[in-house]
Amino acid sequence: MTITTLLVANRGEIACRIFRTCRDLGITPVAVYSDADADALHVREADLAVRLPGAAPADTYLRGDLVVAAARAAGADAVHPGYGFLSENAAFAAAVQDAGLVWVGPPVKAIELMASKTRAKELMAGAGVPLLAPVDPATADEGDLPLLLKAAAGGGGRGMRIVRELAALPGELLAAAAEAASAFGDGEVFAEPYVERGRHVEVQVMADAHDTVWALGTRDCSLQRRHQKVIEEAPAPGLDEALRTRLHEAAVAAARAVDYRGAGTVEFLVSAEGRPYFLEMNTRLQVEHPVTEAVFGLDIVALQLRVAEGEPLPSPEPPQPDGHAVEARLYAEDPARDWQPQTGALLTLAVPEGPGLRLDTGYTGGDTIGVHYDPMIAKVIAHARTRTEAVRLLARALERARIHGPVTNRELLVRSLRHPDFAAARLDTGFYDRHLADLTAPGAGAGDPATAALAATLAEAVRGPETVRGAEEGRGAPVAAPAPARFGAWRNVPSQPQRKRYRSEPDGTEHEVAYRTPRTGVPEPHGTPGTRVLTAAPNHVTLEVDGVTRHFAVTAYADRVHVDATDASYTFTALPRFTDPATHTAPGSLLAPMPGTVVRLAEGLAAGVTVEAGQPLIWLEAMKMEHRILAPASGTLTALHAAPGHQVEVGALLAVVQEDPAATTPVPHPVPEETA
Repeated sequence: MTITTLLVANRGEIACRIFRTCRDLGITPVAVYSDADADALHVREADLAVRLPGAAPADTYLRGDLVVAAARAAGADAVHPGYGFLSENAAFAAAVQDAGLVWVGPPVKAIELMASKTRAKELMAGAGVPLLAPVDPATADEGDLPLLLKAAAGGGGRGMRIVRELAALPGELLAAAAEAASAFGDGEVFAEPYVERGRHVEVQVMADAHDTVWALGTRDCSLQRRHQKVIEEAPAPGLDEALRTRLHEAAVAAARAVDYRGAGTVEFLVSAEGRPYFLEMNTRLQVEHPVTEAVFGLDIVALQLRVAEGEPLPSPEPPQPDGHAVEARLYAEDPARDWQPQTGALLTLAVPEGPGLRLDTGYTGGDTIGVHYDPMIAKVIAHARTRTEAVRLLARALERARIHGPVTNRELLVRSLRHPDFAAARLDTGFYDRHLADLTAPGAGAGDPATAALAATLAEAVRGPETVRGAEEGRGAPVAAPAPARFGAWRNVPSQPQRKRYRSEPDGTEHEVAYRTPRTGVPEPHGTPGTRVLTAAPNHVTLEVDGVTRHFAVTAYADRVHVDATDASYTFTALPRFTDPATHTAPGSLLAPMPGTVVRLAEGLAAGVTVEAGQPLIWLEAMKMEHRILAPASGTLTALHAAPGHQVEVGALLAVVQEDPAATTPVPHPVPEETA
């Protein structure tokens, strides 16, 4: 059957990416959208769009019946699930086919067989695929530690726990089961040995209905936070030819064992000694598929559509790989604060274009990053002749990108790509456990925030008091400004230097800048020897610093100022001269770190109860993640303003703990947990 109209049962970046292939092939793309996504990029880019009433995923993108009805209403003849949501839901795949629509995915039976990790491992054992031996938690002893607990019915790091002490095993089993039940509707959890310093290596497979199965090389996805990938690359570096061959053969055997069709990924854990172990098979398109596309010169989505139409793959063997590709996931999150997701207006998103660079995104400047979905903004991919060249190209593209709005992990990505261990391909899943503190330390990156703050001040000085509000008056519009001041104009000159204070975001470092504006009209820095102003305009400043000319693009949105230099980017909040006492909160106040929903409270939590430092008190869900709000100190809960089901805004007062002066327990930071 020839596909003419395709509904993508997904949102954001992956929907936009599939639409791109649809346009190339002359297929009409159809979007579905929740109320929260009514003005999203994937809706704007589709030819047709169907509303799914509601905002939460459970009411919209996870409602297979509504998605099938939408496909019928739009006249679609096929459905592509993308990744996440219903992409590995066998019942949904069956419902699509029962409705007379083409399912762009593997057979229902293959999805069912691989849906449970425990059943999949049994099947793989029969196919000769290397496995880790399971461990019965009921009989585990010290010799079995460390253990990895995993949800049988899902992935993405949900329901996953590392257990290093036997006494912690019962509690972690309960927590993993509860999280798995919440995320997947199935609380089954299993245990296996945890491989220290293991690498996450996977093989992309592509299969048709004519007995052809391709193994499209390897990918390394070892750089992860909370078992979710951050940087991926193809091919996986540092593997000898024998190991690559073994991985390819095992992946093909896994695909043939379930009579697979379409695109899928077989994931392995490779020990430090080079031994591979099967983890799972993802029966869908992977987030990181672009690196394989770049290396093999393929459009994997186009191949998915071709196979779904019943056509064979173009040849019995895959094309030969060429070069190296690296992908970085740009998230709206703060890595230095337990990876807390961020929300708000994405005022500007501009990533450099050029040979070897690719941007996959579901956002443009002016869009809003909300609380309902994954915080990934975009994927930036670089392809070059060698790994060194690809890594360098990607790091520079991220460094030069203009990203204004919520805090992102951009600086972490740049520092990670330039870290000596990454450059030397010393990769394993514990990379961020070891290096996160150094990678997120203030001032650890390139550039000079004090000089950037000076540039922000000089731009404002030239902009003058005529500045009008812009960010709140238009979609992502920066502050409007008059034309650059004419150098040489006469002004009243204050007898003392003018001073401006800024707070760096997100690290909170404060900077004070002093300057004068002489009769020439050119503002001059005060107290910064070795720095000379070459040009100063409302949106651009050029400085000579110790003999080196540096350029700064300055964009102001109300009290928030973004300064983009050639080697780093900075975000500042302009501070008032005097502190507003109303901004202070009582000691022991627990504030919502982000907008979200209170999902549960600690058992028996009420005003007057005694709590201990570090005790989880409140669980807040936002952007597919669950965050535990911990007691900041041992003492008495004197106020409780949170209740299950309450929607709260960032900074909302949830509770107050009055500290016991005798308590000396150190204060831990809240630890977010994945939920979906």
